[in-house]
Amino acid sequence: MEAKLSQLATLSQKDKTPAYLAFVSETLSRPDQPFLPADLHVLIDSVTNPDTVGLVTGRQVISELVKNIGAGVVTDHDIRKRIIEDTLATLQPRIASYEEQVNALRFQLADLLEAEEEWSKAARVLTGISLDSGSRSLPDEEKFRVYIRIVRLLLEDEDSVQAETYYNRAASLSNSTTDKETQLQFKLCQARISDYARKFLEAAMRYHELSWVAEIDEEERQEILSNAVTCAVLAPAGPNRSRVLASLYRDERSSDLPTYNILSKMFLDHILRPAEVKSFEKKLRPHQLAKIAISSNDKLASAVDDDDPLEPSTSTRRGPSTVLDRAVMEHNVLASSKIYNNITFRGLGALLDLAPSAAETMARKMIEQGRLKGSIDQVDKLIWFEGGREDDDAQGKAGGLGDVEQISEATGAPFTKRWDMQIRTTAANVESIVQHLAVKGLTHAPAVA
Repeated sequence: MEAKLSQLATLSQKDKTPAYLAFVSETLSRPDQPFLPADLHVLIDSVTNPDTVGLVTGRQVISELVKNIGAGVVTDHDIRKRIIEDTLATLQPRIASYEEQVNALRFQLADLLEAEEEWSKAARVLTGISLDSGSRSLPDEEKFRVYIRIVRLLLEDEDSVQAETYYNRAASLSNSTTDKETQLQFKLCQARISDYARKFLEAAMRYHELSWVAEIDEEERQEILSNAVTCAVLAPAGPNRSRVLASLYRDERSSDLPTYNILSKMFLDHILRPAEVKSFEKKLRPHQLAKIAISSNDKLASAVDDDDPLEPSTSTRRGPSTVLDRAVMEHNVLASSKIYNNITFRGLGALLDLAPSAAETMARKMIEQGRLKGSIDQVDKLIWFEGGREDDDAQGKAGGLGDVEQISEATGAPFTKRWDMQIRTTAANVESIVQHLAVKGLTHAPAVA
């Protein structure tokens, strides 16, 4: 190898380029591929030496080498990877002269690392590509593709912090392409970034929207729909989540999902039991099981000693420990508001497996944020709920008997008024059922003695 290179170095400048190009092809076509990395290292060292070979010839030789490697002339995966890594290490100090070739090699190395499922390493290789250099700036559409690929790779290794940095760069270039596939990848990255950032409501809506895109494979759409349900379950309880749950519940494809049971219970405001939560928890990803800290204000509020010595509380927990824990507790608070007119702090604590003061703190925060309608009586240690299922505009009329006109009278007593309204509603529904039975001829007048 050294003798041949010494011979080529003595050629005139005009003859050097074709001679070196022919030598590259000859070297790559040799059957003894295990020796290729060492031989090519010597060759690359020689052609990148400005004292031996000119810059123009060096660029042409390296470009030819890069093209042949990319075309698959070197068939062995490990040997090709060693050649690329060694070439990059040799060219890095001279990157100003070989920037285009270095970028091409980085793309090839990222492909090899991605095939090995080395997601973070592949992302790091791509981040080293010069996208905005003065000598050769890539078009915006190409930059957008590179940023999206980096985001996807980082999310595979659940590095959401770094992924969000490159996602923000991609977002500024999102209008640079009309390619449908690239736009879909960008939207999927949007949903996943929201998911990892624990913006579960936003993520659920984005996932559900993507689950309808016909260009996505059917199996992948089903997985995206499952992600939408998971995020909706983990979202903070309230009217906005109720609307998303309603949309997912009414999607006929949801019934085939393994998470359909918990989706239906949340939509129908049924209280979730520990066994159901444990089953759902097994399907969650690590970031969805992240621990959450209780704020100092909540710790102070829930640290009040409100235990009755005659009836001590069964739990000493001061708040939810995980994202799922919080979502389930908040849902159960909402579900209990549809069942009860009021509940004691101790009763709600028993339902949520929290200390009474911690249960009060959770209900108070939900009322403050407008996610729960009610009031708190701290003297009697009661939480009063306002409105019922008929007030939930997110779920609509599910009774099947139509709307019943309600006429309220100003009695000045809100709880008496609510009781009267419940009696009126029950009487109206009974009357409607009797009328249906009469139309079908299923009612008979009592026999006269």
